Amino acid sequence: MALVVAQEVPTSSSMAVPHGPAGVGKARHRMREQLLGSGVSEPVVDDAVLILSELLSNACRHGRPLGRSDIGDGDIRAAWRIDKAGRLTVEVTDGGGPTRPVPATPSVTARGGRGLNIISALAQDWGVRDSASGEVTVWVILTAGHRLDDFATRVAGPGAAAGLEYADAFDDLD
Repeated sequence: MALVVAQEVPTSSSMAVPHGPAGVGKARHRMREQLLGSGVSEPVVDDAVLILSELLSNACRHGRPLGRSDIGDGDIRAAWRIDKAGRLTVEVTDGGGPTRPVPATPSVTARGGRGLNIISALAQDWGVRDSASGEVTVWVILTAGHRLDDFATRVAGPGAAAGLEYADAFDDLD
């Protein structure tokens, strides 16, 4: 006789992450473990973990920690939840900053500035929510299959989706 015990995995989670790079890996690990345990597909989990990393990095780089900004030390909040329709929402909240989160247009040689463009390519939707206390939350919605349908077109342009090879674009130059 076998006894099967079902482990209940939360469909939502929230955690404080140190304002700085130290907590990013811990947050990614916790998210991956919980989402896979909830039955979320690996491709969606991979995208969600990448998005969480980008959001946390942006919050540490551009936002203040939550709470007392005069101290300059504290946490940011990471949260994720799965709704009844199976959509995954990832949120990162910080204490606000001098700029608004907007996608950049970095040069080819720039070392950064691509995070929100990556998020735009992977997500069904994303946005920014401000609170009366000055907190800023960047939220992202992911759904299974969204990335697979048009990711190549959004990242590489229409030629990639049509099956054109990189070298094909230069055939006329010979």
